Amino acid sequence: MWKIETAECSPAVFFVLYQIFGEQELSGVANTRIVFRNSTAAIPLKIFTTNWITMTISTARIGFIGGGQMAEAMVRGILAAGLVTKERLMIAEPNAARCEYLHDQYGSCCTQSAETLSQACNILVVAVKPQLAEQVLSQYRPFVTAGHLVVSIMAGVPLQVLAGYFAEPVRLIRVMPNTPALVLAGASAFSPNHLATTEDRLIATALFSAVGTCVEVPENQLDAVTGLSGSGPGYVFTFIEAMIDGGVLVGLPRPVAEQLVLQTVYGSAKLALETGEPPAVLKGKVTSPGGSTITGLQVLEEGAFRGVIMGAIEAATQRSKELGT
Repeated sequence: MWKIETAECSPAVFFVLYQIFGEQELSGVANTRIVFRNSTAAIPLKIFTTNWITMTISTARIGFIGGGQMAEAMVRGILAAGLVTKERLMIAEPNAARCEYLHDQYGSCCTQSAETLSQACNILVVAVKPQLAEQVLSQYRPFVTAGHLVVSIMAGVPLQVLAGYFAEPVRLIRVMPNTPALVLAGASAFSPNHLATTEDRLIATALFSAVGTCVEVPENQLDAVTGLSGSGPGYVFTFIEAMIDGGVLVGLPRPVAEQLVLQTVYGSAKLALETGEPPAVLKGKVTSPGGSTITGLQVLEEGAFRGVIMGAIEAATQRSKELGT
């Protein structure tokens, strides 16, 4: 039976171990080093992660095809998590001013050459707009080989379509992140193709855990992910905006309403995450008989609030399917 003692470990490595071993074994040891022990031997985490994650990523070179906001967020998260050094990151960006900014900000090498990026890096992250995929990836077709792992964050581009951009069979992982990744608080889901290895999947988990949380799903569920967490920030911001307007309606100055609403939404999400209690239970704790909260909730129910949210997710999922065909 493996047991755990504490020492030192990065959040990204902790998350990967959590995915492998589960809550019971790893609960309460985030941001610590871990020692796995059995009855006869102690194996330090450093050795364990060298075999599974650290050696693979720290010796890899990661190249970004496109240097936009999401790529920048990933660079920031990867460096903050200590997955690789800045010298092992490269960004292909056609805009010279953007290249200069990324180099100055993160110290990473920038290039405008598909050949240079492909030859220098063994992990390629495709971070361009889907409508530019064919134009951009045609430049990489002669240089991408079976030795590359290609990770795509292009929305709505299926693995089969992505594979068609390359001359050789390639290990592919398709990811659906969301915009809170820009502040390292994203929710991402990924799907590997049939050539991707267990190691590739662990690498994807580590990369996207550096910008939030990450789960693996079958590719046929990525449209649902798009409708839920991919589009979700839009729903949440609309709810936030409505709550602020409601505060103004009942007499609060807009800056005060905005401050209170933003903290309420943040605090509620944090409470749900940290306690692990179901939302219905947490709602019950703030809902007293005949009180103001239950009265407000009655109005939401009369307006079919939950049904509208569920319908929005369903509609966004269907639209994602249409865009991917």
